[in-house]
Amino acid sequence: MDSVTESGGGGSSEPTGEGSSAGGTAPLAAAGAAAPPSRYESQKRRDWNTFLQYLKNHKPPLSLARCSGAHVIEFLKYLDQFGKTKVHGSGCPYFGHPNPPAPCPCPLKQAWGSLDALIGRLRAAYEENGGRPESNPFAARAVRIYLREVREAQAKARGIPYEKKKRKRAAANVSVPPPTDVSLAGSSSSATVGADIQPETTAAGDQTGDAPPSTTAASTTV
Repeated sequence: MDSVTESGGGGSSEPTGEGSSAGGTAPLAAAGAAAPPSRYESQKRRDWNTFLQYLKNHKPPLSLARCSGAHVIEFLKYLDQFGKTKVHGSGCPYFGHPNPPAPCPCPLKQAWGSLDALIGRLRAAYEENGGRPESNPFAARAVRIYLREVREAQAKARGIPYEKKKRKRAAANVSVPPPTDVSLAGSSSSATVGADIQPETTAAGDQTGDAPPSTTAASTTV
């Protein structure tokens, strides 16, 4: 606001009006541009920069176009040195123990869940930066196999099984008992029709599935 006032300080009313209108829209535009990215987007950008730096420091240096699934697996193994999850070896007395009572010299590694989430972010970042989905190294079959092996190995070593979330299946072919309150005056055909529509009308929650009153009254008169 101060800069707009100084630039429009000629004394005339017209420049001042233009300056005030510009000053009113500038904060709105600045507020939209300064909107911070989400936590996911920020983490994805950091992960992408870390991977590009890894390719640059690779010996010999690698370009993104030459990167394959094998290089992605090397990157994941490289990250193990920064891990914070204790993974017991097969010779450790606490192998398979979810809560070891004492420390052990087993190494710290990246948890499987962290690696799996990392690959998901890098797979999206690769395509957002111009990569083709069919050549995405983070979606390679070798990477999926490696992650599955890490999951199974850590589950055994830590004694913490990783269970897949099962999708809730919609209840189908549910047997509905036949209606007990069948009109005594109704014919056998009307009782059958009432039984056939019972599941549908009961699901709607408004009808009971019985025959219409007029039909029952007619059969009673006869």
